Amino acid sequence: MLNLFRLLFLPRVALVAENLFLRKQLALFAERKVRSRTTASARIVMLALAKCFDWREALIIVKPETLLKWHRSAFRSFWKWRSRRAGRLPLPKNLRDLIRRISAENPAWGDARIANELLLKLGIGVSPRTVAKYLKARPPRGGDPSQRWATFVRNHAKAIVACDFLVSVTASFRIVYVLVVMEIGSRRILHTNVTAHPTAEWSMQQIRECLPFDHGYRFLIHDRDSIFSESLDQAVRDCGLRVLKTPVRSPKANSYCERLIGTIRRECLDYIIPLNERRLKRTLAEFAVHYNRGRPHSSLGPGIPEPIQASVPISFHQHNLPAGYRVTSMPILGGLHHEYGLKREAP
Repeated sequence: MLNLFRLLFLPRVALVAENLFLRKQLALFAERKVRSRTTASARIVMLALAKCFDWREALIIVKPETLLKWHRSAFRSFWKWRSRRAGRLPLPKNLRDLIRRISAENPAWGDARIANELLLKLGIGVSPRTVAKYLKARPPRGGDPSQRWATFVRNHAKAIVACDFLVSVTASFRIVYVLVVMEIGSRRILHTNVTAHPTAEWSMQQIRECLPFDHGYRFLIHDRDSIFSESLDQAVRDCGLRVLKTPVRSPKANSYCERLIGTIRRECLDYIIPLNERRLKRTLAEFAVHYNRGRPHSSLGPGIPEPIQASVPISFHQHNLPAGYRVTSMPILGGLHHEYGLKREAP
């Protein structure tokens, strides 16, 4: 700006002389054929000044095509800046804090489990990917590529019962065995019991206890363990069930029950050391109630095998709590898990 004011007050002769002097330097620069490197600011100034006169005769340091290229590049940069995307709006702060609170209180829960809990218990629709964005990344889980056996199980899920054993160690380093019986269609735990000496007679008695007299089941899946003897299978057939034995070393054939056993370990037994069989039995009974009535299952839609909450109040926005309600939390297994719900605030 100071140079501009100085040029305004210079005599005409001095201005013409200075212009010729600069042109002479540019001529020498062109004769030596030295390439120049212009900065972004210099390009912008030259583009702005080129609108004020016929620049084609005065342009020396670069070719006219280069100046036009600068103009097109500046035009693209301007519209790229104007067309930038703002992105999806973040979740409200109270919802982000609630997601982090649920994750902190339940370290064994995954992204889908937290999203299902929010949808079924609180009526807040959030994608598992959105939940993962506000939490630490977790490795993806693969699925079973086979389809034929899975198709059969899916078509007869409501009529299939599966059972299997898992092992637990007490505080006195005593090995105990846990029998788990589940209904595949609803993912409901039908029965659990603990013993230190499992036999075929004891196992058959447990199956009788979990099957009602007028049950509608048709199949029972179990592996080829020696506990499931031929006499046990015959007793099961007398109850109106057809026994389906899994192939040797094929745990995926009983994948639902194996997944249930894995869930019991990851969400219950890995965090406690049972003192004895009685304590382990009580713990598993409490977890079974939580599993059937309070734990969301992704494979059910998500859903709960035995929902105790009739319906969730409707909210005007999927990221906001219904008006007049607050979030309640109930600890399960001494605070290892929590069940969330809505409670109407006092007027």
